[in-house]
Amino acid sequence: MPTANADAIHRVWDELSDYDASQPELALRRLMVFLASLGNVSNVTWTAGIRMGGVADGEAAPDPLQGWRVAAVKTLNPVAPNKILRAWDRREIDPSFLLPMRDVGMFRTYSFRRELLPAWFEQPFYREQYAVRDVHDAAFVAFPLNESCESHFGLHSRDTVSDETIEALAYTLRGVKWFHRRLMLSQGLLMADMPLTPTEQRVLQLLLTEASEKSIAFQLGIAASTAHQHVVCIFRKFGVRSRVGLMSLWLNRASRPPVADETKTPTD
Repeated sequence: MPTANADAIHRVWDELSDYDASQPELALRRLMVFLASLGNVSNVTWTAGIRMGGVADGEAAPDPLQGWRVAAVKTLNPVAPNKILRAWDRREIDPSFLLPMRDVGMFRTYSFRRELLPAWFEQPFYREQYAVRDVHDAAFVAFPLNESCESHFGLHSRDTVSDETIEALAYTLRGVKWFHRRLMLSQGLLMADMPLTPTEQRVLQLLLTEASEKSIAFQLGIAASTAHQHVVCIFRKFGVRSRVGLMSLWLNRASRPPVADETKTPTD
C-alpha cells in the first residue's frame, strides 16, 4: 500500500478516536466520507448483521442465509427504498446474498465483479437494484465481533473496484475494532438483549453525555416520565443499573454484567 494512503488512514483512525461516545453518527459519516475518497464511489454503506438462528419456524430445511438478518443500515448518500432488504427477510435468495455467507466469523472482503458470474449482471435483480442507481460494482469488508454479530462496510462504485482499493478498504477497517463495536452498541446490538428503538437510540446518545433525564426530555421534546421509561428500558436491554455500567460497555473495560434487577430504579 502506498505510504500516502497509509498515512491518510492513520490520520482517520486518530480522528475517529477524538469523537465522543455520544457522537456515533458524526464519526460514522466522517469514516464514510473517507472511504468514498478511496475510489470512484457513488455511495458507502454500513450494515449490521445479526444471527437469529439457522432454521425458521415451520421450516424443515436449514436457512440458506444461516440465520443472518440485517439489523441496521446506514448510507453516506440517501437512497430510495428498494427490495433488497425485503427479499433478504423473505429469504428470496439472490446469488449476491450468499457472498457474505462465505467464511462467516472471519475478517474478509468480497465484491460483485470479482466473485459473481457475468450472467448475474444481466439479471433483473442487478438492473433494478444496482444499475438503476449507477452502481457498476460493489466491494465489502466484513468484521466479525462475535459468533452472531458482524459489521459490514460497502463501497458502491461506478467502475470496477480495484484490488488496490479493496486492500485499502480492508486495511482501514481492520484497525478499528473498537469503532465497529461502538457502532453496534449505538444501535442496541452486540450487548443488548433486543435492538433499541429509534427513540431509545436518541436517548442513548444523550445518556452518554452529562445531560440529566430532565435535560434529555427537554432536548427530545418528550415528558420527563417518558424519558425516564426510555432510560429504564435501555439499562434493562444492556443489563446495567447505571450510566457507569453503560459507559463501561463503550470503554470495553468489562464483560457484560448480570442482568439488572427489574424492580430497581436506575440512577440518573
